[in-house]
Amino acid sequence: MSDSLQQDDHDVQNQKPPKKKRKFIRVILTVFCVLIFITGAGIVILANWIKSPTVAANVPVAAVTTVAQNPNQNTPPNPSVTTTNNASAPDVTVTEGPTPTPTLIPPAPDGFANADRKELFYTFLIVGIDSFNNTDTIIVGSYDGVNRTANLIAIPRDCKVDVSRKLKKINAAYPISALNGGKEAGIAQLQKEVKTIIGFVPDFYVLVNFKAVTDTVDAIGGIEIDVPFNMVYNDPEQDLHINLRRGLQNLNGHDALTFARYRKGDYERNVISDYERINNQQTVIKTVMKKLLLPRNLLKIPQFIKIFNDNIFSNITAGNMIWFANEINNIKGTSALSLYTMPTNGSSGEPDFYEYLDEAKVIELVNSTINPYTVDIGPGDVDIIR
Repeated sequence: MSDSLQQDDHDVQNQKPPKKKRKFIRVILTVFCVLIFITGAGIVILANWIKSPTVAANVPVAAVTTVAQNPNQNTPPNPSVTTTNNASAPDVTVTEGPTPTPTLIPPAPDGFANADRKELFYTFLIVGIDSFNNTDTIIVGSYDGVNRTANLIAIPRDCKVDVSRKLKKINAAYPISALNGGKEAGIAQLQKEVKTIIGFVPDFYVLVNFKAVTDTVDAIGGIEIDVPFNMVYNDPEQDLHINLRRGLQNLNGHDALTFARYRKGDYERNVISDYERINNQQTVIKTVMKKLLLPRNLLKIPQFIKIFNDNIFSNITAGNMIWFANEINNIKGTSALSLYTMPTNGSSGEPDFYEYLDEAKVIELVNSTINPYTVDIGPGDVDIIR
């Protein structure tokens, strides 16, 4: 067994409910990395030279499709299929014509049809990994292009899923499958297991490492944050060392990431709740987004493209990014983004500390936020262990 997989097993099995380090909200930081590239590089590229790219991506479960559409029309996706072998840096053909809307449509689950898809409604699987290849963060999200709203739902990394392997926590799906099959196999397995929870396979996947966060913040010259108190914490096992002093200051990429990750200090000092940590992470996101849109940072397109290609593995193609860039540019403020956590109803306790999802509440949340179909997801569409 590889060092990365051993680390994953140790990391997952030795957590205790009250004090375990729940990092699933951390992936919110991965979202701003994607938005940074989309809003910065995408908007400028759209305005200057890309008109109608021909794009494709290699997708483990779903298929990527593109169709040229009038940007003033709300036209639903067209399920024609094209593929390529490079998902991280797809080929782009520049031609004359309007920008295409994203048209990625995974196979509809039983009882549903692609004709049941909501208009201009797209779903995402966002995964944050650490240096040991652990999926510390798993989020499913949606973007409603009609109402221009977005939702993110964090999946607890310890939730139990119905699989044959011995370790049945959902955060084991990616590292175990990626061990022999690489990123594609890891994402494909995680897609399947997420489907058992939400009832469908998300359209897009985004796999991000921490370096994307730190490099992006450094690229825009740091961010100004008012640290509310001294944050000092050291965990050699995670290679996590936080040392921030109270007060208004400009944080570089490393310090901005540690500010967002902070949960408690050494010797249990200055402990904050998960909700307070969420607020800190939202502060980072909003501050980065605001500074990114400054003219001097919009000129750093090549640098942002390199950060994206070096640190993010995704089937969001160049053409998709351009379309989303235009959409996000029309959203005013951050109130259009809503954050949730999958409802749970208890833990198994020792020795595994599995968390059990509340099926009824999960289904209700999925249908009210991220369900891309006009037909509701029901108990028969999920496989949630009670």
